[in-house]
Amino acid sequence: MTHVRHLPSRPGVQADWPSWADADLVHGYRSLGVDRPWLHQVAAADAAWSGRHTVLATSTGSGKSLAFWLPALSTARSAAAGSLLDPGRIESVSRRATTLYLCPTKALAADQLAALDRLLVAARTRDVRVATCDGDTSLEERRWVQEHADVVLTNPDFLHFALLPQHRRWARLLGSLRYVVVDECHAFRGVFGAHVGLVLRRLRRLAASYGATPTFLLASATTSDPAVSAARLIGVDPSEVTAVTADASPAGRKTFVLWQPPELPGTEAPWSALLPEDDPWATPLALPRHVTRGPDDLSVPAPDDVWGDGSPAPPGRTADSTVEPLAVPAGPGGAEPVVLSELLAAVLPGIGHPAPGEGSGPLGTGDRIVAEPSDRPRRTATAEIADLLADLTAAGARSLAFTRSRRGAESVAATTRAHLLEIDPTLAASVSAYRGGYLPEERRALESAIRSGALRALATTNALELGVDISGLDAVLIAGWPGTRVSLWQQAGRAGRAGTDGLVVLVAREDPLDTFLVHHAEAIFDTPVEATVFDTTNPYVLAPHLCAAAAELPLRTEELDLFGPRTADLLGELVERGTLRRRPSGWYWTHNEPASRLTDLRGSGGDPVRVVESVTGRLLGTVDAASADSTVHDGAVYVHQGATFVVDELRLEDGIALVTRRDVDYGTWARWVTTTEIQSVDAEVPWGPVTWGFGSVDVTTQVLGYQRKRIPDLQVLGTEELDLPARTLRTTAVWWTAPAEVLLAAGVTVEATPGALHAAEHASIGLLPLLATCDRWDLGGLSTALHVDTEQATVFVHDAYPGGAGFAERGFTLGATWLRATRDAIAACRCLTGCPACVQSPKCGNANNPLDKAAAVRLLDVVLSHAPAA
Repeated sequence: MTHVRHLPSRPGVQADWPSWADADLVHGYRSLGVDRPWLHQVAAADAAWSGRHTVLATSTGSGKSLAFWLPALSTARSAAAGSLLDPGRIESVSRRATTLYLCPTKALAADQLAALDRLLVAARTRDVRVATCDGDTSLEERRWVQEHADVVLTNPDFLHFALLPQHRRWARLLGSLRYVVVDECHAFRGVFGAHVGLVLRRLRRLAASYGATPTFLLASATTSDPAVSAARLIGVDPSEVTAVTADASPAGRKTFVLWQPPELPGTEAPWSALLPEDDPWATPLALPRHVTRGPDDLSVPAPDDVWGDGSPAPPGRTADSTVEPLAVPAGPGGAEPVVLSELLAAVLPGIGHPAPGEGSGPLGTGDRIVAEPSDRPRRTATAEIADLLADLTAAGARSLAFTRSRRGAESVAATTRAHLLEIDPTLAASVSAYRGGYLPEERRALESAIRSGALRALATTNALELGVDISGLDAVLIAGWPGTRVSLWQQAGRAGRAGTDGLVVLVAREDPLDTFLVHHAEAIFDTPVEATVFDTTNPYVLAPHLCAAAAELPLRTEELDLFGPRTADLLGELVERGTLRRRPSGWYWTHNEPASRLTDLRGSGGDPVRVVESVTGRLLGTVDAASADSTVHDGAVYVHQGATFVVDELRLEDGIALVTRRDVDYGTWARWVTTTEIQSVDAEVPWGPVTWGFGSVDVTTQVLGYQRKRIPDLQVLGTEELDLPARTLRTTAVWWTAPAEVLLAAGVTVEATPGALHAAEHASIGLLPLLATCDRWDLGGLSTALHVDTEQATVFVHDAYPGGAGFAERGFTLGATWLRATRDAIAACRCLTGCPACVQSPKCGNANNPLDKAAAVRLLDVVLSHAPAA
């Protein structure tokens, strides 16, 4: 345990119901327990009712849905009442006010439909027709929605692939469109956010062609500059957007723990065999001088500083180690309330008292620990999370454990169940995994079970980060930094979501960013949340949407400003390529195939690959096309709800992976190679002999084979070769060079150069998320002692999306800050020659070899010495 922070409770501030609110709806809300709304709900609803585009950016569980459903449903009921007054007129049928609700996931739309049904039943109203419509909706149901629904709940993908291309079938909805609700809009970032922004521009354009000018209502987690982000998403000026950010809902106290797993003893670590004593690439790292800081020293700690043993914490920075009894109301079935102070004592026995040798000094200081003569790896975050989840479940708590991958969710659930089987088999049955790739009916059943209390714990991916209503949870465990502070607080908000107190534990993975953050609590608790970053003018994103817009209705010159300043030039290029045809009246799509098929909103590289059981033909789930080569290749182990399957054959052309059920004691890890070729240099900055560059690159990746590793000790059982096609990504990258004189000044020999560059690349990828709204899985990289384009030693970091997403450009802009944070994170790590917490990467296609931590620090010191003055 490296830090404990107690986040204070917050009282709620209520307001009167707006005078314009439909009386039956108000009665319905009161019947459901909402006697009076919170102040922020009324402020947002009033702005929306007056016709202002509105974004409500408040915490998880603050009741954002009331703020947009109250004006939307009140308008729908008012219009419905008007049609009843004169039912014989045609416009009474065609002009009932409609609302389109958009969210990132089908699960959230289904959850909102259930909540709306409860509200309308409580309000005793039958004149508002609500329906979901997505890719799973049958044609018959879809026709009913087109002809009758007042409120349609869907997602941007359906809008892009079905509703907008077939807009004439949706003329009634579009012509009467009064409100567009965009829920969880903070999830629309990066390339996905740019795609959604362009889909919304196409929606506005088509609605205008039918005579409608809808008001947009956006619900967001707490983000930086929500009005600016919302305006960029819907394509209007920020002055046209009202932002409501003051959260008036009540919140219980949260105990937030930062946790670093303990070191594994001696050479019994699962990867000890991979760390030879005589590493030809490694150079020894001298231990820094031990410095003891005085209790009155409040300056920012340097990499070599630690607090002296037994010293009191500095004034003003003492840890609040007391935990008052925090009672959680009885759960379903009348179970006894869970007292979180007892949970803390049982599950986190060291709380308030750092374990000897662990942490960085007095609790709450967030100080770094210095290098020590130790090179032992730590327990994995998933193993630690499984232990904690088992302890919480045994103690009677209801919990969520967020993991970073589907494999991680399955592993945590299986390990937790195994722990609980030793205590009580019935407890083991109360734990399950929840992730993307499950069939919709499986996910709905799991959501229902965790709400009812039939399940007490779920190990999940970020699929449950968004607003699916799962309340009354006692604890949230987070395995590794989720990529952004926005996501962290969204996940943490699940604990005590019903306004009760809760426990949150962030467990660090062996990753340079995680290591940095659990020892620098101020970077989590005292730093503003990120802005939502995306670029709708990215030509790789914009071009296919211009084609789609032209296919829907010919593009007119007066409409080009809607899509951004580069639109005219890009249209000229599309005409030159023969993609569009220019006529005096506009730009036309003249091809037979649907233009919407030119792009995939989520950047998954195509339709998902279906995982099918060979013997029965049963569909088990799906895998994103981009990850199919590395996860469901021939011989891969696929885990579904704790059951293991082995892939018999991957048929990429058919989008199918055939699997057979087998009990195996191993997992599979793919191996791949990557090359990077510079296509254009868009910006360049000299740092003396060092050159920083930014531009377009081609990144070519190919999966070559895989390793079978025994579980749980990860011993390598064998290596197999694969014959899979190479895939090329055109994207943007930032790079810096290290000419011979820089390497010489850093004392980096020819033999040590590959390891120094490789280590610097890994750590810089791990640290860039501090500066850009991304995580390391949004990035890729390459380091080489001699690159064919620069003719020098070079480190590349690139965006992992076609055309780029702005992350590499951010790194280029803040190069000195980024590289300095990278250097400090490496130097502050306790290991001697490099470990997963500093320079080893979980993504490395070269098995983290070669790596040289000490040479990387020396190299970065010399490179930074040439950085321009701030």
